[in-house]
Amino acid sequence: MLMHYLEKVGSRVINVMEGFGAVIILIGQIFYQLKHVPRGKHVLRQMASLGVDTLPIVALTMLFTGMVITLQTANEFIRYGAQSTIGGIVAIGVARELGPVLTGVVAAGRVGAAITAEISTMKVTEQIDALKVMATNPIGYLVVPRVIACMLMLPLLVICGDVIGTFGGWIISTYYANISSAMYIQSITTFTVVHDITGGLIKSVFFGAAIAVIGCYYGLNAPNGAEGVGKATTQSVVGAIIVIFISNCFMSLILYR
Repeated sequence: MLMHYLEKVGSRVINVMEGFGAVIILIGQIFYQLKHVPRGKHVLRQMASLGVDTLPIVALTMLFTGMVITLQTANEFIRYGAQSTIGGIVAIGVARELGPVLTGVVAAGRVGAAITAEISTMKVTEQIDALKVMATNPIGYLVVPRVIACMLMLPLLVICGDVIGTFGGWIISTYYANISSAMYIQSITTFTVVHDITGGLIKSVFFGAAIAVIGCYYGLNAPNGAEGVGKATTQSVVGAIIVIFISNCFMSLILYR
């Protein structure tokens, strides 16, 4: 019984390390393919489908996130006479953590799943093999445009999310907590610094790259059949979210200590 358990643990560790090594190799291949400039229309098409189409759900998520933060904190700050800091607290919390992380999670669920489903379907239907037969590198043709698009679009989505989340906090503070707009805005300008925003954008660039790389990895290594496509998509979303949360902790220690 003990040996069986140890075998399962060892097998799982080996699989994880093999997967980690394969991802590192894929990243190396991506850097190598960057010597060939990808076609602009491919990148723009991916930016539209992976970024623009994700904006509505990001906006909805961040609007209610900003509103909930203010709902939970406004009365407590007013009780202790610190209502003049609410705007700054909301803006800093959204810009540093909630904006990048929630946008990354939303993108992992929508963008990462779309990338994996598309590439894994191409693999199952042997379209990737056809690219190789035509002397077209699948990494340069399929992976690089998606990685670039995610790295460019996620910071833009985070900026939009930061603005909308702060606006959601303004709605609650003005119409629920009876805090003047001037006080809310002044609090933002007083307590928020540029580094609060740029730190979140740095995180979002890394999150975008992680989502695209993980999505492409699981797509390229999906098992055959329709079941394999679904399994790869699920693993991609779960893996991207785990990477986002873990890396966010370490990046916060580095950027905001």
